Amino acid sequence: MGSHADLPTRFLSGNEALALGAHDAGVRVAAAYPGTPATEIVETLATFPGLHAEWSVNEKVAFEVALGASMVGQRAITAMKHVGLNVAADTLMSSGLSGAGAGLVIAVADDVGFSSSQNEQDSRYWTRFAHLPVLEPRDAQEAYLMAREAFDLSERHQVPVLLRMTTRVCHVKRPVHLLVPLPAPATIPYKKDADRWIVTPNHVGRRLEVRAARDTALRAEAETSHWNAVEQGSDRRLGVVASGPACHAVREALPDAPLLSLGFGAPLPIALIRRFAATVDALLVVEETEPLVENELRAAGLAVHGRSLLPPFGEVLADHVARAARAILDETLPARAARPPQPVFARPPTLCAGCGYLGIYYWLSRLPNAIVCGDIGCYTLGASPPWETVDMVLAMGASLGIASGAAKAIAQDGPKRPVIATIGDSTFLHSGMTGLLNLTYQRANVTVLLLDNGATAMTGGQENPATGRDMAGQAAPMRVDFPKLVEALGVRPQRIRNCDPYELPTFFKILREEMKAEEPSVIITTRPCVFTPEFQRDPPYVVEADKCNGCATCLDVGCPAVLVTRREQQVRPSGTVVQLAWVDIDQQLCTGCGVCAKSCSREAIAVKAVKPIIRLEPA
Repeated sequence: MGSHADLPTRFLSGNEALALGAHDAGVRVAAAYPGTPATEIVETLATFPGLHAEWSVNEKVAFEVALGASMVGQRAITAMKHVGLNVAADTLMSSGLSGAGAGLVIAVADDVGFSSSQNEQDSRYWTRFAHLPVLEPRDAQEAYLMAREAFDLSERHQVPVLLRMTTRVCHVKRPVHLLVPLPAPATIPYKKDADRWIVTPNHVGRRLEVRAARDTALRAEAETSHWNAVEQGSDRRLGVVASGPACHAVREALPDAPLLSLGFGAPLPIALIRRFAATVDALLVVEETEPLVENELRAAGLAVHGRSLLPPFGEVLADHVARAARAILDETLPARAARPPQPVFARPPTLCAGCGYLGIYYWLSRLPNAIVCGDIGCYTLGASPPWETVDMVLAMGASLGIASGAAKAIAQDGPKRPVIATIGDSTFLHSGMTGLLNLTYQRANVTVLLLDNGATAMTGGQENPATGRDMAGQAAPMRVDFPKLVEALGVRPQRIRNCDPYELPTFFKILREEMKAEEPSVIITTRPCVFTPEFQRDPPYVVEADKCNGCATCLDVGCPAVLVTRREQQVRPSGTVVQLAWVDIDQQLCTGCGVCAKSCSREAIAVKAVKPIIRLEPA
């Protein structure tokens, strides 16, 4: 291989680089469900000819699609965020026994620091649980190179390989030096093998023996892998074992400390770490997010420092490492000049102007007695001001099951309260259908709001079986009919209602009717996401100042195009203090949906008059 100067270079994020590495390795099938920070991996792969890329309905199905391709001899990759691996866990665990056929890579993006997730999770635990090897790139360059090599590693050991990314590696860009694509891999002929592919009790015993032998072989390879690199240092008072991208914080904080950077961290190369530990006086383990390597080294009898000196969650920064090192070496921290706090402009997340969810949450916020079970999607923002109407959000598809349990508990003992579940179209198809089936089977008195905006909106507007298009934007052979689907799942036709969420009075009338029904009901609200091609902008609205009395009801809609121009506090003759606010509408943001106008009882919000176009006749 020539010098880097001889190689083409591209400025890539870690996700893009990983996809390019997989393409170089000859991947033929790529399946995923979109989820930040992993979305761009399969999106990038979909731009290459000669391979099949798809948005599957959820991560478990995506894993199974990739496994099926591997089983019949084609290299395959599945990609998901950390919580998506939980959805795929059943198949993941069994694949640790069956193994893989052709190379199979599981690209998992751990959202270290809660950038866009409901929890912070360390996917390395799954590699111990399922007995899989893990590769941990430190940056986009290593993501590219590891992806190229991971398929070969998978085929040598006949096992899926987990390629663990983190948010910073996924999204940070750097120049990536590219190599010549690898020779096209030969198709591995499929051979019927019940002992391997049928994971039933009469076959599992033999597969356990195979897995134990594979663990031994993988550990031996990890001990000598070039991805586990030792960097010598001049200050041997403290050595550091760093897992994946945590090595950058170590090198910045301790430039003279010996460093063992783990890129091939499972099975853990214990012998290599023992030899490294023998060359230093003390050993610090730096990893994100759980003390996994630290605990395994302690179990192996090594004296190490770790999580007790580092943050218990979030990213590990250079300052954290420096403080831990000083504590170990009993050094005094240098005096630091106090910095004045930097003013930060508050910009809370909100729904987009014209979003079909605005009117829905406007009315839900006026039902203080209702229990509203939310779900994962843009509509999670219903828990935020000005609505603050969602009582829980836990996991993809969880709203329906939790609402069912809440309704049953209220029916048993407690004051009667309406129970409402909100769920988006893509989330419903991902993992909500079983919840609705259980809800109808158990006769739970829940009003379900199925919010159809024609896209997997929160992750960028990806297609799903309800949009009528495939990943390439071409017409799909089918399109989900939600009324028929929910009827098939047990909802009586009389309790299936369709409405336009822009029509505030109509929506609220339907909502009140269905809340009174003593059985499960589904209200399907249909309006395209403002970022989809189907969305049509209408002329913007304006506020007629002479009609506005500052009641601020329009602010309860939560549209970011409605801006406060003046606030005032008044005391009524009764002594009640009233907060008033006068508003204007941002003409660039306004989509003309009219929801704010429908909330205004004084009709102070109207469509802006279109200026006449003066056409000049040619001379």
